[in-house]
Amino acid sequence: MTLKPKLYGLVGFPIQHSLSPCMHNAAFRALKIKAKYKLFELQPGQLGYFLKDLKKKNIYGFNVTIPYKEKILSYLNLGVKSFGVRMIGAVNTVVIESSGRLKGFNTDYPGFSRHLKELKVKPRKVALIGAGGVAKAVCFVLANTHKVEEICVYDIDNYKSLGLVNRFKDTFNQTKFSVVARIDEFNLPGKDLLVNASPVGMRPDDPCLVEAKAMHRELFVYDVIYNPAETKLIGQAKQAGCRCSNGLGMLLYQGVLAFGDFTGKKAPVEIMRSALEKGAKKL
Repeated sequence: MTLKPKLYGLVGFPIQHSLSPCMHNAAFRALKIKAKYKLFELQPGQLGYFLKDLKKKNIYGFNVTIPYKEKILSYLNLGVKSFGVRMIGAVNTVVIESSGRLKGFNTDYPGFSRHLKELKVKPRKVALIGAGGVAKAVCFVLANTHKVEEICVYDIDNYKSLGLVNRFKDTFNQTKFSVVARIDEFNLPGKDLLVNASPVGMRPDDPCLVEAKAMHRELFVYDVIYNPAETKLIGQAKQAGCRCSNGLGMLLYQGVLAFGDFTGKKAPVEIMRSALEKGAKKL
């Protein structure tokens, strides 16, 4: 009797643009693990149904992206939440335990931190666009690891911006947190890092959130979006002479950590990197 491959995947909507299957399936092949990583695109309202009887579906773990990183929390075994999950309030990696319970991790924040280190970015004053699950992970890294002086947050939903600031301001009192009602209130001349942690920029008809004339050469621009490889924001940053990066490195490093959570094995980093780079060239 041939055992079926264990299934892993990505839960979110929309996710057809994702390169996660490229790197995880390359890693499974390299380590000769009988497993497959696929996309589980769920319409709003389908999450609860999907999570039923996962073991019967042969699903052993999955990553989580927009719009479910915060919604998934109510389904998890909360007794084993890590410090990062407790602080951030968002999960991007779920492992199904032998009992069937769901154990959540956040590999976004160490993934972002590792990529910033690779890019040799040492921020002090930050402008952050977005206040969802990814933005919370970014904020946690900047305040906890980099101990930045200032983080200024904008989200189209002002209540989400305020919620993010209130989550962190008392714990990380060395960092000044603030909220702006409009992006042009960021005072970018006084910032050295601009992060787009929102989904704006994924679609061809999305606007560019920041114009080149508002940027300066001492500003590093980081867009967590990696598809398209060059968003309008990254294009404007290049025009302004800024150092910049998309989020492909963050995707790699959070995936490396998630792979370890899924399999208990050390991830083949360079194989996963190569698979991502090849996938990105086909976009």
